[in-house]
Amino acid sequence: MRGFLTALASAALVAGPATAQEWQPQPDLSWIAGYWLNCDDDREVAETWGERVGGIQLGYSVTTGKQAFSWEQMLIESEGFEPTDLVFHAQPRGQAPASFRLLSAKGQEVVFENKDNDFPQRIIYRRNGDTLIGRIEGMSEGKMHQLEWQYRAAVFNSHCVKK
Repeated sequence: MRGFLTALASAALVAGPATAQEWQPQPDLSWIAGYWLNCDDDREVAETWGERVGGIQLGYSVTTGKQAFSWEQMLIESEGFEPTDLVFHAQPRGQAPASFRLLSAKGQEVVFENKDNDFPQRIIYRRNGDTLIGRIEGMSEGKMHQLEWQYRAAVFNSHCVKK
């Protein structure tokens, strides 16, 4: 351990101090944390995000309805110290995991991208007050496709009111 710390200190001395222009902190995504509910099209989509702890932010989504049931596990983690080292990992039910690198983050909007993924190639989250908009987009079968969900902030584990 001592050798590692010595090497780290030496590297810092060689590299010199970072200036404000060289180093940019990773974006604060605390605005995504919460329990979010979408009650459109005779289905219920509940998405839950925790606060970022130890460089990771965990999320999951569950969709239920008359003819629908699916889930997805999500993780946003730091794989380094640069803003672009923030990575969104997604694993929908029955599919292999896919990873998307931070493309941009401004205010309460974040965009992750993986041009090599089949679909989607982009994952976008945007918050406006008590509404969280989740969007996926990209090329599939030679055409641009997009899906969007508008979630409302809700009490944890609450459900849609049946009509």
